[in-house]
Amino acid sequence: MTNISPTISHSQAEGQGIEHAPAPPPMRVAIIGAGRGGTALLDVLHQIGTIEILGITDKDPSAPGFQRAREINVTVYDRVDDLIKRPGLNLVMDVTGDPAMGPALKEQLPGDADLVSGQAARLLWTLVQHESTLQTGLLHAEKLAGIGSFAAGIAHDMNNPLQLILGLAENLTDEVDLDVVHAQARDIIDAVKRTTAICRDLTSYSRRTSFRQDCLVNVNGKLDEALKIARYAVALQYIDVRKLYQPDVVVQGNPDELLHVFVNLITNAVQAMEHHDTLTLETSAVAGTTQVRVSDTGCGMTPEVQSRIFEVFFTTKPPGKGTGLGLYNIKNVITRMNGSIGVESHVGRGSTFTLTFHEGSGVAERRTAS
Repeated sequence: MTNISPTISHSQAEGQGIEHAPAPPPMRVAIIGAGRGGTALLDVLHQIGTIEILGITDKDPSAPGFQRAREINVTVYDRVDDLIKRPGLNLVMDVTGDPAMGPALKEQLPGDADLVSGQAARLLWTLVQHESTLQTGLLHAEKLAGIGSFAAGIAHDMNNPLQLILGLAENLTDEVDLDVVHAQARDIIDAVKRTTAICRDLTSYSRRTSFRQDCLVNVNGKLDEALKIARYAVALQYIDVRKLYQPDVVVQGNPDELLHVFVNLITNAVQAMEHHDTLTLETSAVAGTTQVRVSDTGCGMTPEVQSRIFEVFFTTKPPGKGTGLGLYNIKNVITRMNGSIGVESHVGRGSTFTLTFHEGSGVAERRTAS
């Protein structure tokens, strides 16, 4: 996990004298086929800011890619003709596996658009699947590496009930009063339950994230769960925690991945602070937009650090203390949920991370030709 924050906006960069090259125009892509190949393409391509997915189509109205398209606000088309007539189309990607589809598309393709089909499309699908596997592996590797930083907190939380159990068990060896035996036995049971809860929390957090397990997630509850996990890694008992929760805030996403995002952000925030600083967790849902804010009153970040935070393996922590995968993975998770992440940070005053999700992301327009 990295104790750094996301990149500053273009306007912030200009104010701080950081020059940026003009962004290239997005490549506008159409996907033909909404089966496994089309779904995999959607998951990877929509994370790339320089690619705009114009739409997806398939002859099967129940194809799994249609549901994924609706979740990320990609337009679904019933007819190939309507999709490939979209103005500004640069590339058509045929992943249907139908040998007759390629020649048919070539006849209708706009003159300035290219086609990927047949063996090339199969190779592309293989590469996309490999990319998805790597992303999942990086997320899991960073999560397991983070568990190592929990060791001291876990040892402390496990030692207290274990010492209690040991003391009570020693007392029971000489105790003859049945009422006292029963009372101490109940104390032992409670202590065992506490240690079991610690093991259950860590086992749940460290397991490999299930692929494509999206559902409505209670954001407030997930933040509270993240606080329980993060306390093993950082000294939360020395930090003032403020919760500004709007009731019943939910987002569509993978609950395991969202928990990892919150644990990472909370841990980074606390590591940036001294004793008696303040961690603020805030949720709100207004005008079709859900926002989650994680704020600290810690050391803040310099523009130089902010400009590099999404680089894979970049970290400000000393060797052995950070993987450089934390915010890289966070950005990928939030992007998959059709959300965005931003930060406001001032050196010596702290940082605020803002996650923004758009409600209704599970509904996209379905166009039917007349």
